Amino acid sequence: MSDAKAQRVVAIVGRPNVGKSALFNRLAGRRMAIVHEAPGVTRDRMECAAEWDGQRFELVDTGGLGTLDAAATRDVFEAGTQRQAELAIREAAVVILVTDLTDGVLPLDRDVARRLHASGRFTVVAANKADHPGRDLQAAEFEALGFPAFPVSALHNRGLGELMEPVLAALPPEGAEAGESPLKVAVVGRPNVGKSSYINKLLGSDRVIVSDMPGTTRDSIDVPFSLGTGEAARRYVLIDTAGSRRLGRAHTAVERFSLFRAQKSIERADVVVLMLDAVEGPGVQDKKLAAQIMEHRKGCLLLVNKWDLTKGIQPEEYEAALRRAMSFLDYVPVIFVSSLTGYALRRSIEAIDQIAAQTRRHLTTGLLNRVLHDAVARVQPPHVRGHRLKFYYAAQTEAPPVTIRLFVNDPKRMTPAYRAYLLRVLRNYFGLEGAPICLEFKSSHGADAPTD
Repeated sequence: MSDAKAQRVVAIVGRPNVGKSALFNRLAGRRMAIVHEAPGVTRDRMECAAEWDGQRFELVDTGGLGTLDAAATRDVFEAGTQRQAELAIREAAVVILVTDLTDGVLPLDRDVARRLHASGRFTVVAANKADHPGRDLQAAEFEALGFPAFPVSALHNRGLGELMEPVLAALPPEGAEAGESPLKVAVVGRPNVGKSSYINKLLGSDRVIVSDMPGTTRDSIDVPFSLGTGEAARRYVLIDTAGSRRLGRAHTAVERFSLFRAQKSIERADVVVLMLDAVEGPGVQDKKLAAQIMEHRKGCLLLVNKWDLTKGIQPEEYEAALRRAMSFLDYVPVIFVSSLTGYALRRSIEAIDQIAAQTRRHLTTGLLNRVLHDAVARVQPPHVRGHRLKFYYAAQTEAPPVTIRLFVNDPKRMTPAYRAYLLRVLRNYFGLEGAPICLEFKSSHGADAPTD
């Protein structure tokens, strides 16, 4: 195994169904990974920034290890899980080997321990399911694996302080603080449109498991990613989400929670990439995802994947049809890419950067008012119940999203058509491609109109 430079990364490994994800959630301080009795629920690596006793580090959860020999299994999911675990170990400074105290030491535990000894990574054993003090002495049995063992209970939050003390001591020193938080980019779409392939191509490695079978990705996977080096480096967190299908088709509890996690990923993202299949075109579920993106007022990029499979279609022709089908996203840029060949992937990252910048734009108050006063002078607001809306003044109050408060005589006289007209004027002048604009109408009399 390659001895890559270890960072402040703690990887959690072990055979299936010993409680790795439960321990991951407990150390992360929030529910990040899906926890379920069925083995194999966690397939990809899941990462998050964690803090314990004032020390920060990256925490990584991995799928259950049926074997550490990826070549020995024919199952694409199991082989992918093994590769992800190997990569996690390679990148980690410390490994927590999770075992089931109630089962004792099993042959597969010994197999995993042998591989960890070969890796040279500092390792501790978390003998999980020590749900009461009467079980603590059983943890000594696991020292036969060649690592210090600690009785813990992820379910009852027992023994984690003792476990984490040697883990924190073995981490490399913390580096200088990065000046800016990474840009969070959620990649969403229907199953099998190529979300994981897109992320893997950007990273230049098989970071997430890819399969032709829809539903390979179940959790929302956070993947750190950077372009450039030093102070000029641009840092991202790519969020690979489970493919979204209609809720009625999400039969199992795991699928339903995966859908919920995908929705939460949209909420916490700075920019959402809505990926479409170039061959299939937009469908009902794509429009529902777009509606969620708009509801949460997120910057958005339409990414048409599998462009290499289209023959004889001009991008302009395709985009025109796409705009007709999804007219409510007329302000969102469209990029045609191929996750297979790498076509236009760099351009997609540039578009994400531009959209993120647009969501944070601050519009000069004087210029904003001139643009709006000119718009009202060109097209007068309609009469509503015999009275016309009068516009006085506007100011930007927030970003992101770009929120503009307009002071008028009576917000109830604002019509949807005239609101849409003002939005078009603002976009034509300021651009704001891919960025939502929220208009708030306020009155000096205390009456407000609904916010966009």
